[in-house]
Amino acid sequence: MAEGGGGARRRAPALLEAARARYESLHISDDVFGESGPDSGGNPFYSTSAASRSSSAASSDDDEHERPGPPPCVPAAAAAAPEPEEEEEEEEEDGSGWSAALRDRPPPRFEDTGGPTRKMPPSASAMDFFQLFVPDNMLKNMVVQTNLYARKFQERFGSDGAWADVTLAEMKAFLGYMVSTSISHCESVLSIWSGGFYSNRGLAGVMSQARFEKILKYFHVVAFRSSQAAHGLYKVQPFLDALQSSFDAAFRPSQTQVLHEPLIDEDPVFIATCTERELRKRKKRKFSLWVRQCSATGFIVQIYVHLKEGAGPDGLDALKNKPQLHGAVARNLCRNAAGKNYIVFTGPSITSLALFEEFEKQGIYCCGLLSSRKSDCTGLPRSMLASPATPPARGQHRIRTKGSMSLICWYNKGHFRFLTNAYSPLQQGVIIKRRSGEVPCPLAVEAFAAHLSYICRYDDKYSKYFISHKPNKTWQQVFWFAVSIAVNNAYILYKLSDAYHVQRYSRAQFGERLVRELLGLEDASPTP
Repeated sequence: MAEGGGGARRRAPALLEAARARYESLHISDDVFGESGPDSGGNPFYSTSAASRSSSAASSDDDEHERPGPPPCVPAAAAAAPEPEEEEEEEEEDGSGWSAALRDRPPPRFEDTGGPTRKMPPSASAMDFFQLFVPDNMLKNMVVQTNLYARKFQERFGSDGAWADVTLAEMKAFLGYMVSTSISHCESVLSIWSGGFYSNRGLAGVMSQARFEKILKYFHVVAFRSSQAAHGLYKVQPFLDALQSSFDAAFRPSQTQVLHEPLIDEDPVFIATCTERELRKRKKRKFSLWVRQCSATGFIVQIYVHLKEGAGPDGLDALKNKPQLHGAVARNLCRNAAGKNYIVFTGPSITSLALFEEFEKQGIYCCGLLSSRKSDCTGLPRSMLASPATPPARGQHRIRTKGSMSLICWYNKGHFRFLTNAYSPLQQGVIIKRRSGEVPCPLAVEAFAAHLSYICRYDDKYSKYFISHKPNKTWQQVFWFAVSIAVNNAYILYKLSDAYHVQRYSRAQFGERLVRELLGLEDASPTP
């Protein structure tokens, strides 16, 4: 027994090196977060948003199954092939073209080098990285629009003697106060000027509470609706478009990306401490925020906002019940990805044969989890969607192919089904479980688990840094969520730059420094 335990300990370093090599082969960086602590490490086969967890709970046919966990894996040569199954017919009975014959296929070719497009100097400050996405010309436009709205408001409702036109420095300070709530997690930004637990005299001295409230009252990104503006987000859409352009200009994503809803739910501290009446008073969010995210770094490449209210059949209520509308969300998220041979990982609500075939024609390859209840299963063989009466052994799987598409049914204390055209059906992987050891699986399953687990880690660490201010107006909610994403993206670029080696800030320290620079309390050069 002692020799066995010692052998396991001696094998541990080799296993760790194999896992690291496997992560590198899947193009997942080792760490861009700069913070230690527990991560989700949970089942990566579920969406990371609270709303989608319930919708994807039916992805496995069993009520209970082991959480696959992050899958650092041994090299492919060492992965044990699954047990061969009984001989099955070459073609499906319904003649749909799905075959049991497996043919190897090369992975999509990708020669682009992902990462920042601009080399920032070692002396770059937190403000420098933030202004890659929210430069002064954006802030100046907010100044102009806010002053325009204030004048029109007073012409209609009467003069406001306490108002004076806002300046660029005040607008930066206004943003700084809002961003500070993502660090302190206070429910109200006005707590900064209070005498309570969240008060901060160092920040409160830059601007009076009365002045802040005036700017908050009149703050606008677009003051007036144009004749062509029919979209419900017309007051924030120009900012979203400019932010998207800056994301595209500042960063090139890796080949592997994930489409999902990030965690932007209510602050858990507020939920745990508020009364039931306060919860009922809190208005339900009227939009759904989706992103396309680089799974190698966590950088959010594309944002798409889908409104619940509005004319037409594409409201959020319909979207939750119709998988084809989730496909419309995926098309919007991938509208700039055509022809680049990206590999996109999707959840059950997006995965469908028709969408994957459409994306393949555009040079976008996919790997997605299927659910018989939540996915559009049109065109898929019924025999692969039904579970056998006798559960197979863990790690065993069945595969059917149709052209470049592979449909995988893999068993691990529950049936998990995947649809992919990005990975060869003949390539094997393995998921390492801390307690039960190695579980063999197709490479597509391993890759899906690895990349979704990485996004779960991102959500666990970064969702707590979203701005806590909760306005009533939908466009303002969208605006502050977008600013929060911009700050997170700025930190990722900082982690990938030479400035990180000059001064190693955690995400919280980076946010604190950004707040002080926006308020003008510190210069813009990091201290060595």
